[in-house]
Amino acid sequence: MSDKTFDQQGLIAYRLERARETLRDAELLFDQGGMNRAYYAMFYTVLALLITVGTGSSKHSGVIAMFDEYFVRPGKFPKEMSKVLHRTFELRQIGDYRELLTLDEAQAEEILDAAKVFVHAVEQFLIG
Repeated sequence: MSDKTFDQQGLIAYRLERARETLRDAELLFDQGGMNRAYYAMFYTVLALLITVGTGSSKHSGVIAMFDEYFVRPGKFPKEMSKVLHRTFELRQIGDYRELLTLDEAQAEEILDAAKVFVHAVEQFLIG
């Protein structure tokens, strides 16, 4: 195994662990929405995926676009995963930068559940 492969696998493992920790934060913050943490859990898993194709981006929108380009369009992941990532990113943007975003319990639960499914699907893709 080359040093590059070892470094990539270590970075993938680190980012997946970061995603799991952030997802746990989202669960703990469920009553306050937890949407920001749910988005970041998905974001970290996409960063792990991008390592496998040797690319990345310093912008969230770039990371999301690359997920679509390298993983959704080729059919490695369903379009629904792209939709939920885009939607959660949009909600995170609104909540963090524009205005107070209040989600009802059903909406917050839907986002949290979608993040769990997203993180699990990416983990399965990366580590089997």
